[in-house]
Amino acid sequence: MIVTEDLALLDDLLRLCAAAGAEPEVHHTVPEHRASWGDAPLVLVGDDAAARCRGAARRQGVILVGRDRDDPDDPEVWRRAVEIGADCVLRLPDAESWLVDRIADAAEGAGRPALTVGVIGGRGGAGASTLACALALAAARTGRRTLLVDGDPLGGGLDVLLGGERAEGRRWPDFVASKGRVGGGALEESLPAVRGLRVLSWDRGDAVLVPAEAMRAVLAAARRRGGIVVVDLPRRIDEAVTEALAQLDLGLLVVPGELRAVAAAHRVASLAGGVLSDLRAVVRGPYAPGIDEQWVADTLGLPLAGELPHDPGLLAALDRGAPPGGEARGPLGRFCAAFWERALAPEAVS
Repeated sequence: MIVTEDLALLDDLLRLCAAAGAEPEVHHTVPEHRASWGDAPLVLVGDDAAARCRGAARRQGVILVGRDRDDPDDPEVWRRAVEIGADCVLRLPDAESWLVDRIADAAEGAGRPALTVGVIGGRGGAGASTLACALALAAARTGRRTLLVDGDPLGGGLDVLLGGERAEGRRWPDFVASKGRVGGGALEESLPAVRGLRVLSWDRGDAVLVPAEAMRAVLAAARRRGGIVVVDLPRRIDEAVTEALAQLDLGLLVVPGELRAVAAAHRVASLAGGVLSDLRAVVRGPYAPGIDEQWVADTLGLPLAGELPHDPGLLAALDRGAPPGGEARGPLGRFCAAFWERALAPEAVS
């Protein structure tokens, strides 16, 4: 809600609302229907309207907004802010970026951010992309909003692995110029919908570099929508991958049970662990003599998240175009369902 009669200020506020993807109510004073004052997620009161808002019900989310011609240290400004119970006083244009973020938060809702899980291979061919897809499908089966992010431009595309390469929607090349804030709702609606989830993957064109700023903006938007975000990450740690790691709640390092794989995974773990505080090992067989899943996790110095089960029908299913973990009762589907049951338990996400 915007309350002002200052036309120049109103134009600025309407422009900022448009940038944040919000459609405000506009009033010259506190509306006669007082419930709308209390129900609006955010109220922007112009300096000119502060006196007319005295006596309105006290609530959080009221901001007194003026223009840079006004002295922010003027005691009268702060007196007006106190009289209407404002959370803060802003001056435009200096505070425009902050205010756009605040408006967008209000428009999208300020719920719990998405549980964000990254999957990275301990060596090439470890099965990280397979696990990322299976985890996303299992999360979608719980009814939660689910977004799968393909962070590996050289991986061939998770949309292909899911059988959604022809699905309409935007891919990474459409977001490489993203800076600042990306609207969470607009992001979700723009992406291909595949098998009950949204997928951000690559097109079939030449490889493009995703700047760290774009990775930050896209993942922050995805997280604000809540639910679950699964990110498939490459083994190399560049600036964009570092940004992705910084936004994860939990990382899973997929490690085959062989000595060379453990040695390679140790290097990946040392790099990823420098950014991500919660990195766990997912170990898969077959195992070399004298090795089991706990030995692998202990050698890497990581908690064991689980043993990835052998799925004898996985390769044949992939050849038929079926996605990994698409069958809820298969070994991989059951593993992923059990993972989410543990990860989403109240004590795990509180």
